[in-house]
Amino acid sequence: MVRPDNPYSRFIAWLKVLLPVSALALLSTMFLISKSIDPTTSLTYARVNLDELTGDQRIDSPRFSSVTEDGAAITFSARSAVPNPEQTNVFNANGLAARIETPDGGAVDINASSAVINGQSNVVDLSGGVTLVTSTNYHIATSGLSTALDATSARTLGPVEADGPMGHLTAGRAEITREGEGSDTYLLVFKGGVKLIYDPKTEGTYK
Repeated sequence: MVRPDNPYSRFIAWLKVLLPVSALALLSTMFLISKSIDPTTSLTYARVNLDELTGDQRIDSPRFSSVTEDGAAITFSARSAVPNPEQTNVFNANGLAARIETPDGGAVDINASSAVINGQSNVVDLSGGVTLVTSTNYHIATSGLSTALDATSARTLGPVEADGPMGHLTAGRAEITREGEGSDTYLLVFKGGVKLIYDPKTEGTYK
């Protein structure tokens, strides 16, 4: 074998040795770095995220409608709802809106911050500040309201304040119910220490 006898030839000869060695060193380093990552750790995080996604059973913008046994149409909608983990067929809803249309042509629009929809008892309990607007021009505010899903029946769970054609009214509670069995007439009844501040100016001003 002829030995290189000039600097350039010796430089090329050294490169032929150093470059493969350097490449092997780089590959070994990459292998060692990759082994330092524990794949089971990544898998643990993936499982946690998957469990969180699987457990999140929130329903966005749910809507429910039905017709009661006495012929009233009831519609419920909400911003979101989640099933109650301790009770079957029970949902906790936020931003709930409801409308009841009675066979006699009347209607009630209801809004509440939160509600519990119980499919077992066919009852919806609204809370967090409830407002009702009736087709007879009454605007009612109360802390809570309970309404049925299978019948035209609603009652407040506390005192009410109302503004209507007669003026400003306060009462211990209020109810919406049928006038009698088999009747097509529905009544809004105020009970429990009813006080009315009559204001004739308000008559005819609500639409």
